[in-house]
Amino acid sequence: MKKLRDSFKYAINGLKETLIFERNFKIMLFFALFAIFLMFYFPTSRTEKAIIITAIFAVLTLELVNIVIERLLDFIQSEYSDKVRIIKDLMAAIVLLASVGAAIIGLIVFWPHIF
Repeated sequence: MKKLRDSFKYAINGLKETLIFERNFKIMLFFALFAIFLMFYFPTSRTEKAIIITAIFAVLTLELVNIVIERLLDFIQSEYSDKVRIIKDLMAAIVLLASVGAAIIGLIVFWPHIF
């Protein structure tokens, strides 16, 4: 039981670290909370809610993976490297793609309620 408690403690510490130091994650979290507000404000179905929550967690999870890989690369390779830059750009592209997908899902779900 203590190991499970420790695991949760470490995970919460990681979230605190992210919320303190990662501006992009905070921006994404703001939009996620806004989407959740809209999800409950408008009469969305359970399926729509599930899809929106899935998109939100996909984007936030991929951003966390991006943060970890960027920090790891900075630790391994402290000076500038084109190879590291390409890896970071690819990770950013992954997060961008997921974010665009989530935005499209949001438009599909919320558009009929707004317009």
